[in-house]
Amino acid sequence: MTMKRMVLEIGMGTDIRGTDSTKAAVRALRDALWHNSLTVAHALDLDVDSMQVAVTIGVPQPDQVDKEQVLAVLPHGTGTVEVVEGGLQIPNEAGTDGTIMAHAAAVVYLDVA
Repeated sequence: MTMKRMVLEIGMGTDIRGTDSTKAAVRALRDALWHNSLTVAHALDLDVDSMQVAVTIGVPQPDQVDKEQVLAVLPHGTGTVEVVEGGLQIPNEAGTDGTIMAHAAAVVYLDVA
């Protein structure tokens, strides 16, 4: 058996009135996952928990993302998280706060012949 890339899901999340990169990252992954109902594992007669999910998050300050909170979003399977520089930070008019935008890509792999 070989791990095969089966699905690519993408999403966007924000922390509108704060600059919490983890909150934006979690929302981005939820956006990617919650718009889909994957049946590929069932179609291949595989357990949904056999999925391996590689998550990439793009935010302006990657070191501020709690990867464990992002991984906790996955409803099935096991996952890894890589956080890279990306997304967008928009300061408020006073320069005291702002909005963080994060992007997420989730690639689902299954072990198939």
